[in-house]
Amino acid sequence: MSSRAMLVFAAISGFIFVAFGAFGAHVLSNTLGQAEMGWLKTGLEYQAFHTLAIMGLAAAMLRRANIWFYWSSAFLALGTVLFSGSLYCLALSHLHLWVYVTPVGGTCFLIGWALMLVGALRLKKRAERP
Repeated sequence: MSSRAMLVFAAISGFIFVAFGAFGAHVLSNTLGQAEMGWLKTGLEYQAFHTLAIMGLAAAMLRRANIWFYWSSAFLALGTVLFSGSLYCLALSHLHLWVYVTPVGGTCFLIGWALMLVGALRLKKRAERP
């Protein structure tokens, strides 16, 4: 993803995070059980962390394009949609089909973080000033 696309995704994800978090706290907490609220909370936490990571990658890409950060952000975004989205759907629908999607999202997260590590290790060190 380009820096612009990363920032657009992060903005949309952040908006959804805040809106769905507030809706969950004020509306869904009265209708969902403890397990469902736990799934919702887990989805929100992972969405928040990975939205921030994508924002960090976007900032790094503004300074210098990096193919590893490009693919890292793509996998982190896909992981956010699949992992958090499947937990939200599971909490709201109880369709057990979603339990098979969640680990795919988690795997995307792991790939994204591994790609970020490779990209960071491949960054050239700047000459230190005396």
